[in-house]
Formats: sequence, structure tokens, C-alpha cells
Amino acid sequence: MPKRLLVVLLGLFASLSGCAKDYSMAPPPESEQVTVTVKVPSELEAETLQVMYRSQVCRRVRYGASGQRVEVDGFNSVDMQLQRKDQSDLYEAKVPIDGGGKCQWRLSNVTFGVMYANPAQFGENVTYGAGGGVVVIFDHNNSPRGGADIRVDGDLLIKKDYYPWLSEAFLGGYRKQVSLAGEGDIYVIYQALQGRQVYFEPILHSGFVLYSVQPKEKKEGHYTKYTYPDGSVFADGRWHPNFRRLQSIRLSMEGRE
Repeated sequence: MPKRLLVVLLGLFASLSGCAKDYSMAPPPESEQVTVTVKVPSELEAETLQVMYRSQVCRRVRYGASGQRVEVDGFNSVDMQLQRKDQSDLYEAKVPIDGGGKCQWRLSNVTFGVMYANPAQFGENVTYGAGGGVVVIFDHNNSPRGGADIRVDGDLLIKKDYYPWLSEAFLGGYRKQVSLAGEGDIYVIYQALQGRQVYFEPILHSGFVLYSVQPKEKKEGHYTKYTYPDGSVFADGRWHPNFRRLQSIRLSMEGRE
């Protein structure tokens, strides 16, 4: 092999190897940003913002079920804390779209949400469960929590109703948790390819508490019992509260006040 060609190949190999090892990010100062803003109710707190970047330069290898080798975009995750704006109830983070670095990272998705700041207000040994989460996807890839439920053009304004859900579980060990019951699953997933402003306003209806008790034994016909804010009880095999029923109960009770 000619010496000059060998030098070129060695240089190329070194460059690729360096890229594979150096996954660090270096967002350029002039990078365009996505601003994430959360309006946090007094009983709740903002969760850590989880940011995922992807790279078509530094790819990774995965193996399928039959052992085939598959190359996928590289990925890198960063945690950011939303910062309070002055003394308001707004918390904000600015996320660079261009992650920079040798891998030329690009923003793929963000995950954030709210949770109870003090679960113990619902009783001794009560811990936080789940709910109140949002995922926003900025490219054509799925997020770690799946694909988009809702696709929007431009910026994203999210206003969602949530209810306190105090649950007791016995199977697999006793647990008492408070969660945020909302429309959909734990996370609502959006795709906003051109979004540069993401605003999330969770509306907490703290006076309408839902209770649930799981069966102590796993037997046919034994279901989790849900007690709704109006005192109605249902045990119909659902694993999750009936959000429409919660909304209907609240609107009916508020209409009588």
C-alpha cells in the first residue's frame, strides 16, 4: 500500500475513533433555542428537565432479535433544572437546538412535568407515584417513552386538568402513593417539529381527591376499587381512573356552588 494512502487512512480511522469516543457536547453561543416554561401550582414542583440529543455522525450499533447488526443514530442525554422567574410561579429553561461537539448533536426531545412537592400532606409514608408528565419531540424519532400522541405546527401551549389520586396497593408489598390523574397516560407526548416555545400549565383541582384500593389477593373478579370525589364507587377492571368521570363530577359540583 502506498505510504501516502496509508497515512490518509490512518488519519481517517483516528478521526472516526475520536468521534466514537468523544460524545461531549459544545453548543455554539449562537445556537437557536427552545424555551420550556412551566406554570407550577403551589402544591407541586417542577421535575428535572430531561433533554435528549441525537447524532447521525456518531452512530451506535444495536442487534436485532435474530442477531442482525443495526446502526442507529447516537444519542446523548442531559438533565437541566428549570429556573424560577423572579418570584413568580413560572419556571423556565432554554435548551440549545444545536448541541455542537464532534458528533454534531441535534435536539431530539425533552421530558418534563410536575409532581407533589410534599406527598406527606396526604398521610404518613405516602410517596409520590406518577402523572403530570409531558414529552415533546422535535424530530422524526420516537422518544424513550414512545411516539407522539399529538402533532402540532409551530409553538406548543399545553393546559391540562389534574386531580389528586391517593392509591393503596398490596400486591408485591404495601404502597401508598399520591399521583396526578389526568387525561391519557403518565406522559402526554407531542411532536412539534418547528416548536421554539413550549408552555405547560397544569391545572390542579386539589379539592377533588380520588381514592383507590387494590385487592389484597389476585383473584378473578377482584378489581381495584375507585372512590370518586362525589362518593361514587366503581370496581370495573380499570387500571387507571376514568378521567371523563372526574371532569363531569367536578363540573357538576362546581355548578351547584
